[in-house]
Amino acid sequence: MTTAQQSIGSGFGARSTAREVLRGIDLTGKLAIVTGGYSGLGLETTRALAEAGARVVVPARRPEHAAEAVAGVAGVEVDALDLADLGSVRDFAERFLGSGRDVHIMINSAAVMAAPETRVGPGWELQFATNHLGHYALANRLWPAIRRGGGRVVSVSSNAHRMTGIRWDDVHLTTGYEKWLAYGQAKTANVLFAVHLDRLAAPYGVRAFALHPGGILTPLQRHLPKAEMVAAGWIDEDGNQVADSFKTPEQGASTQVWAATSPRLDGLGGLYLEDCDVAPQSDGTAPGPGVRPHATDPDEAARLWHLSAELTGVNAFSQR
Repeated sequence: MTTAQQSIGSGFGARSTAREVLRGIDLTGKLAIVTGGYSGLGLETTRALAEAGARVVVPARRPEHAAEAVAGVAGVEVDALDLADLGSVRDFAERFLGSGRDVHIMINSAAVMAAPETRVGPGWELQFATNHLGHYALANRLWPAIRRGGGRVVSVSSNAHRMTGIRWDDVHLTTGYEKWLAYGQAKTANVLFAVHLDRLAAPYGVRAFALHPGGILTPLQRHLPKAEMVAAGWIDEDGNQVADSFKTPEQGASTQVWAATSPRLDGLGGLYLEDCDVAPQSDGTAPGPGVRPHATDPDEAARLWHLSAELTGVNAFSQR
């Protein structure tokens, strides 16, 4: 961590929208890559960045579906990418690097939440593989373009990181799968990734952040039974949202857009954000916002980076 977890008084808050935080910011000539940029928060992020002048590349597991979702949004292009398939990650990165373009903003917004036990590749747990390892490999393979762009890498985590740290003795939960534990670990990994990437990339002018976007009803909940969401107090029996704390997708996209573009964050990095501000550190003894120490520990972050490099065979900083 390069800066303490404490508010910087951004002037925005939980109900700010992506377009509001971009007001007065011109992204003409900038290129952004937004994984999951065709659904939920990702789609709102894509729209807001494009409206501010950015060229937005949306990698998608279902490119035809993604193309339909972003149709009519000027300055957006779609390409194929399956984060759970390292071969697909490699192919996308090679195509992009072959275009010779720089990356000024990378927002890792795609995610799987509370999925039934699913194994991919060499038996990896789906949520850890998709939410963390796929994004880790993508950022490392795109590092030459990210370095030239000198911008920011943003990892969309969740307050679900509070559920657990990295389960080092069984990161793929082979000895007892529980969907929320798997999700919580993956979201902790998103924060630790940003912490260590920032340490490695800051000397090159690239900064990294992680964030909790807030509670929002989006297609991310597709694996959850209706009864479970009713019991949690999110929706009623008719499927209508009843949780007052939930945000709209436009509000939910604001923190990742703010993280990627705000001049208030210049010179900062390795931080966890909430509600368009730097979140406080929290030990879990008091209610409210905050990031748990297990998700920002630099030693844990370095350990996860080395494990990720071993698993994926990719590390852009191995010679540095």
